[in-house]
Amino acid sequence: MIQAFYSGVSGLKTGQSAMDIAADNIANISTTGFRAYNTEFSSLFEDMENGMSSSVNSSSVGGGVRLQSTSIDLSEGSFTLSDRSTDMAIEGDGWFGVTNNGENLYTRAGEFTFDQDSNLVTPDGLYVLGNMGNNIDFTTNTLTKASDNIALKNAGEQTKLNFPNTLTYPPVASTSASFSGNLGLEDETKTAKVAVVDAQNNNNQLSLTFTKTIPQVSPGSQWDIVATTKSFDGTVTYDTKEGKATFGAHGEILSNTLTTIDNNGSQVSINLGSEYDGITAVASAPQSFSVSADGTNGGDLIGYDINKNAEVIATFSNGLQSAVGQVAVFHFRNDQGLERATGAKFRESPNSGEALIFKDENGKNIIGANVMTFRLETSNVSMETALTELIILQRAFDSNSKSITTADEMMQKALNMDA
Repeated sequence: MIQAFYSGVSGLKTGQSAMDIAADNIANISTTGFRAYNTEFSSLFEDMENGMSSSVNSSSVGGGVRLQSTSIDLSEGSFTLSDRSTDMAIEGDGWFGVTNNGENLYTRAGEFTFDQDSNLVTPDGLYVLGNMGNNIDFTTNTLTKASDNIALKNAGEQTKLNFPNTLTYPPVASTSASFSGNLGLEDETKTAKVAVVDAQNNNNQLSLTFTKTIPQVSPGSQWDIVATTKSFDGTVTYDTKEGKATFGAHGEILSNTLTTIDNNGSQVSINLGSEYDGITAVASAPQSFSVSADGTNGGDLIGYDINKNAEVIATFSNGLQSAVGQVAVFHFRNDQGLERATGAKFRESPNSGEALIFKDENGKNIIGANVMTFRLETSNVSMETALTELIILQRAFDSNSKSITTADEMMQKALNMDA
């Protein structure tokens, strides 16, 4: 009967711990990225009097129960919509990394925002880990190079992410202009125009005027060309160049003496093509022009977005975009070995192994999951399951309490028996 007391007490103590864990799960049902804990129980050593406890003839008596371990529920929570582009959720395996004071923590809660210094941080001020694209000049807040993607570094090389509130996409002056089309053979002046950008971020106009040379020399045709660069409103002329184009008997271009022209301090090469690829002079073909020029207008930052590869994309008023950083997604060999630090944050342990970055078959670092923006992952605690477990634990607690009461009553009766 004394063993019944011990078994009942161990049941009460273990049940209390299990209820504490269940209650904590329920309390965090609204915590973003929260991972529930499951309880695992085991029996205490048995007192074996006659042989192995597995024998049907044994008289072993159990010693009660203990809480063997708690395991993390790694199932995904549901995803809810958010109104911030910096809110993120991981679809699949992986953890966001955050840091402060040299300690790295890992979480599924992607509630991120910018602090007063333009660092990407959690609501409690921890820095989000990732890679900067190294294409921002922070002294002038200017993009130094447009990039389509950012190379993901190894786990130990991740740093905090800082993106300025103001960022300028610098203008790229036009260096080449191409013309194609058919001049025909009529003695008429033809004009082709194309917009070109100068180094001062001005949109200017490059025009070519074609006039038949007098006299003509057969076979083929010859045309005088006047190239002019002006401001877009036509009030300022930057340069004027003259040249000559010679065409063969079938209308193909044979030569062109017009090479470059000044565009408010920037040289633009003029490309009229070769043979039938470019400007032609064919009598039977329709007369039209196609023009193009390189160069890019500068623009100001509109905002940052994050794509499914967790890359931070800057969008500018000139319609262009550039990757400027990437949020890292970390993985572990054994996620169950992570230790809860606080709330929805975990730290690595010897059981989890060190954080790592996945690689593809070519050895290139990848995030190994999809990252969704304007989304947050909710707690993975199911209210129905949690309440059911709590009721079961309550019934078990009551039963253990009753076993102690019964053992006490039996003990009292035994003590009150007459000799």
